[in-house]
Amino acid sequence: MSLMIDPEIIAKFIRDTARSVILPRFRALGSGDVREKKPGDPVTVADIESERELTRLLTGIVPGGHVLGEESVSENPAQLDLLSGDAPVWIIDPIDGTANFVKGNPGFAVIVALTRGGKVEGGWLHNPVADTMIWALKGKGAWMGTKRLAVTPDIAASHLTGSAYGKTPSGNRAGKAIRESGRILGVHNQGCSGIEYMLVAQGMSQFSLHSRSLPWDHAAGTLIVEEAGGYSRFLDGSDYDTRIPDHSILTTSTPQAFQTIRDIMATA
Repeated sequence: MSLMIDPEIIAKFIRDTARSVILPRFRALGSGDVREKKPGDPVTVADIESERELTRLLTGIVPGGHVLGEESVSENPAQLDLLSGDAPVWIIDPIDGTANFVKGNPGFAVIVALTRGGKVEGGWLHNPVADTMIWALKGKGAWMGTKRLAVTPDIAASHLTGSAYGKTPSGNRAGKAIRESGRILGVHNQGCSGIEYMLVAQGMSQFSLHSRSLPWDHAAGTLIVEEAGGYSRFLDGSDYDTRIPDHSILTTSTPQAFQTIRDIMATA
């Protein structure tokens, strides 16, 4: 990797921010601490404050780098243009699964990725409640502490489990169509892409399908799963690119699992 960084330092920044800013607000949100960016899309004071703190910590880590946060983009969408430049860009999702966080459900995560030219160079996924951190650098494997992670080896399609969002070309809900196809074992949506990518990277599920490819949701997770031996592409089979936010994206444990889910989506 040409961008020389210590992944453990970034992991510490994320963990410290979760402990000092996010967890004290968990199940303790007060009146006025939650608002909607748009109907059904909540943001909390913890999202705003943790993104601000991570931005402060990450600024200057990589010479010439920029920091791009989900909440800052919601205020100024033009910041997405940073991804089209040549400079490195840190991408932050301060709380992925905010709806779960607001409900007091522990299924939320902090996501950080380092990208350049549309390609992902590093990724970090952190589950604050379980205090689980997974990270990967391009070409260096995916790690949880000192344990190198590996996806589920090739298994029969009938044993596949995972998550699925969006709709099939015919308009059916993707999760329902995949579940009812009779070709896989089950669909278990977590409401948090970060948690879902962690499950695939740990070999605990085998696919994660999303109807949009927003970079703060998917940049880190796709790299981590690939570094654990998995497979990630846009649903049409083309290479994932962080600069494209509106394609369906499918990440699986194997190319065979990718083809199974893709075939179900095409025929459902």
